[in-house]
Order: sequence, then C-alpha cells, then structure tokens
Amino acid sequence: MSSKPHAPTIIGLTGNIGVGKSTVLAMLRKLGARTIDADKVAHGVMLPGGRAYDAVVTAFGPTILLPDGAINRRQLANIVFAYPEKLAQLEAIVHPAVEQAVQDGIEAADAPVAIIEAIKLLEGGLKSICDEIWVVTAPEEVQIARLMEDRGMTEQEARRRMRYQSPQDWKAAQADVVIVNDSDLAALEARVTRAWEEMMARQRNNDS
Repeated sequence: MSSKPHAPTIIGLTGNIGVGKSTVLAMLRKLGARTIDADKVAHGVMLPGGRAYDAVVTAFGPTILLPDGAINRRQLANIVFAYPEKLAQLEAIVHPAVEQAVQDGIEAADAPVAIIEAIKLLEGGLKSICDEIWVVTAPEEVQIARLMEDRGMTEQEARRRMRYQSPQDWKAAQADVVIVNDSDLAALEARVTRAWEEMMARQRNNDS
C-alpha cells in the first residue's frame, strides 16, 4: 500500500483475455477513478523511443519492424505465442518498463481511487502496490466468442491465446472482488457499480 500522504486507493484489475476488463475499466472511469491501462502502457514503452523499444528489437531482430521503424505487434505476438520461452523473454523486457510507467501514472493521479488494469497483474510486480485486487471472469465459451467477434481471431487462435494464460480460478482465488461478466452490459454495469459503492464504503470506514 502506498504511504504517500493523500495517496489514492490503488485497485489492481485483472482477468484473462476476452473477459471484458476494458469495459469494466471504462465503467470505473465513469464512476470517478483514475484509470491506467497497462496494455496501452505496454504499447507505449515499445514505440520508437520508448523504454523497452531498443531491448525488444535487439532480442527479436529487425524482422519484427515495420517500414516506419515501429514494432509490428501482430508479428511479434505470432512469435511469442508460438514459443513459450519467447513470451517469457518478451515479458522480462517489457514488464519492468511498464511497471515504472504505471508508478509514474499513480504519482500523477488526482482522484481518490486509481485503477491499474493488467492481464499479468498477479504474475508480475504490480500486485505488491495494490490495496485491493479485482478479477473479472467469464465462461470460456463467452471468451472465445468475444475474441472471434471483437478481434477477428479464429477459434483455434483464441484457444491458443487462452491456453498461455493463468487459470481463471487461480486468479479469482486471489481476488478481493470478483466481477462475473457473463451477461449483457446492463448487468455488468450494475455489478461494477455495486462493487464500486462497496469499495468506497470500505474506504470511508478505514478513514474513520
């Protein structure tokens, strides 16, 4: 927990691919949280001039570059999700840079609650700075349908991506709050709002 005076309550939001973390994050932003999307931060640190760019290019070679010098993220994903050791290599480069950028974002937060959304929150170092862990879950068939519809993946690609992630049950077991996203947006928003209100009540009790 952060010891900075008047520091925000830090919530780590995680869950596997296709469960709707970004949708939950947007709802929490509407409720007043300062939100940090670690996936977008990861994009930033791998842009030319970013904290991880040179190390990624050195590790994976110039063939992953687009003509303008940017990293071809789709090509890089095809490499690392085909070879687990390559994924571990990429994460070892990118995660420390992302964690530092996230820390910078928290320092700049001007809201009572900061939300860090990260798919590898529990596996990396970000967990240690969070006051609460929230996990979003969804049934496997719902995840696959979302990945096929929203990201244009084949069923085989979706299952391969899911296979390389930690089990949902393992993540949910470490959560202070579990949000099940198995229905429509209205139901999800109701669950997110209830979790937010209960968290704010806990915060008031801790401050009193």
